[in-house]
Amino acid sequence: MQLRAEKLLVLDVRETPEERDLPPPWNPSWLKPVTGFDVEMGLRQLASMLRSGITLLKGIATVQDQAFSPRAKRTWKRVKERILHGKSFAEALEEQPKRFGEIVVRLAEVGEKSGELEHAVSRAADQMEARRNLRTAVVNALMYPSLAVLMAVAVSAYLVVAVIPKIGEFLQSGGAALPPVTQTLMDFSEWVNTNGLSVLACVGGVVAAWIAVRLNESGREIEDAFLLKVPVVGRILRLSGTALFARSMQIMAESGVPLIDTLDTCGRLMANRRFRRRVAATRDGVIQGQSLADSLKPAVEFMPMLRRMAAVGEVSGSLPESFGETARFHEMLLAIAVKRFGILIEPVMIAITGGIVGFVYIAFFMALFAIAGTN
Repeated sequence: MQLRAEKLLVLDVRETPEERDLPPPWNPSWLKPVTGFDVEMGLRQLASMLRSGITLLKGIATVQDQAFSPRAKRTWKRVKERILHGKSFAEALEEQPKRFGEIVVRLAEVGEKSGELEHAVSRAADQMEARRNLRTAVVNALMYPSLAVLMAVAVSAYLVVAVIPKIGEFLQSGGAALPPVTQTLMDFSEWVNTNGLSVLACVGGVVAAWIAVRLNESGREIEDAFLLKVPVVGRILRLSGTALFARSMQIMAESGVPLIDTLDTCGRLMANRRFRRRVAATRDGVIQGQSLADSLKPAVEFMPMLRRMAAVGEVSGSLPESFGETARFHEMLLAIAVKRFGILIEPVMIAITGGIVGFVYIAFFMALFAIAGTN
């Protein structure tokens, strides 16, 4: 009946054969997970084909065929199958929340209702790209110091456990009294070798406690609030949270998503629990009749410019443009902060590692000089 209403006549109906273009489950390529970049590229490809006039189902089938990952192929195949079973595009995406986030589903829903699905899909890809860039910047900022600390700990542990005991045996064979610095180093090495298992057990207990805190909602919020107050790291997290919120608000506002739904979706995007609570409180304030700028006033975790630009956007009626400017400015600040953080942390880690190794060498040579003096 729907086809006849569109002045189309059904001449033939045939059952499509079962698709077998996916590798078997035992294929090693199935081990590759579906990344956000895979979904982002699929959405961009789909948006390009929709703008060119290709139908939604044919576009999804093309994205499925062109996907490199077998799991990505299966993801798009499921979307196509759900649409063939009568679901809307947004509903089909919503059934795979791990692959397509909340904002992608909401933008797809608005695009279907407005008849501008290609723009909505393109906006969803833009949002995923912005979020990926922010996450990459923050991870890169924190990865180097984390690896540097691990390397310093590993070098120190190797020296204390393996190198220093051998040096101690060699020095003690000389029969001379060791200098205080060298004797302190020997005593510390002996203590670590004697109580090494207890130390590892304590470290394991601390890690287990940290994991338990992160799994608890209240504990996770306390930890996230603490991280925001840590010098340098807290500023990077605040900049990234502000940029992500502003960019998401811009994209969804430009796509025509209602403000309440936009705030609800943006809150779920925030990984930091303190940011998430602030966005939820902002949404409640808007529901109660407050302006967006007034509702954002208690959210001191965001950078101050966000609230002021929101007020300007509300008064001028250009809220998407205001959030876009806010996002661009804070993304630039984030890039600068990440670069400065890397420049700052590198000499500190080199000094710590060099100090540990240098202390061992000084203690060793002072002992050699003491032995040579007695002979």
